[in-house]
Amino acid sequence: MVRHLVLLSIFLLIGTTVLSEDVNANEAPSREQVIEQRMSMYIQFQDHIVPWYNLAAIDQYERNIQAVRPDIPKRESTVAIQFSKESWAGALNPQPDDTSPFSIEYFGGLGLDGNGDGDASRDDDEDVIFTIANYLSQFGPTEEDFKLALYEYYQTEEAVNQILTIAKMYKHYDTIDLDTHVFPVPVRGYNYSYRGTWGANRGWGGRRIHEGTDIFAGYSTPVVSTSYGVVEVMGWNEFGGWRVGIRDNHNTYHYYAHLAYFNKDLKVGDMVEPGMLLGGVGSSGYGKEGTSGKFPPHLHYGMYKFNGRTEWAFDPYPSLVQWEKFTKQQRK
Repeated sequence: MVRHLVLLSIFLLIGTTVLSEDVNANEAPSREQVIEQRMSMYIQFQDHIVPWYNLAAIDQYERNIQAVRPDIPKRESTVAIQFSKESWAGALNPQPDDTSPFSIEYFGGLGLDGNGDGDASRDDDEDVIFTIANYLSQFGPTEEDFKLALYEYYQTEEAVNQILTIAKMYKHYDTIDLDTHVFPVPVRGYNYSYRGTWGANRGWGGRRIHEGTDIFAGYSTPVVSTSYGVVEVMGWNEFGGWRVGIRDNHNTYHYYAHLAYFNKDLKVGDMVEPGMLLGGVGSSGYGKEGTSGKFPPHLHYGMYKFNGRTEWAFDPYPSLVQWEKFTKQQRK
């Protein structure tokens, strides 16, 4: 009897352990684990010609456009890079799903076996990233070589510039973990107000809609970057007055308008971080350079997404609400 009870206890213990392992295996990886998995893949396949941050930038760009393009299937894996069947197997290959490295090479396809299992599969992360690394290495090690490789592959200057921006950020910060965001004006020590005004009518300069959120605050209230990014534009715009445009690693352009002044140490091409000073709230715009005072002081904050073809505005209000909450929590 005792022996049977012992055996039953062991059986239940093993069953519980196996069940627990199955549950854990089915759990989605944490954000930290996802970042670690991606970085591990980039590091594994980098070399002296193709650095990890170039691989990471292409992968992030592909992930960005898949998130907003219904005509492009999402690649639900560690690596988001996708090859068409024609480019992978060869345009004249009678087997578009071919995984044989030998016949793929014969028909001029790009696909390679990256892990030595004998197959070159579009569904295998290691094969995919090894293939893109091999493609890039054929052009050379310089940034100009990288630009040429990107243009040959994507055929658009916008895609090339976006990927170069992401690569620049990843190289500088030595990480892909650049997704922190903050509110664009201080949440303590200054008065401000805002509400969702997306799509409201605007009359100056012709009939148009409001492509952003207005954050009303006193003159010279500090305006800070909401994200990591690279300064793409600075200067005067007849609608936005003194404005700064920043491109982040998610193909998003952040537009800060109607400023009273700029951070004097900031220039086009500089990298910025969440909370870095860009300038001060003002009322510039709606006229020739220097026009000011046609409306109460406020920051016009806009967000524009590049989807691989076009760039379009979307409502920043939900993001601002989220970032305001996060910033207040950080300031406690």
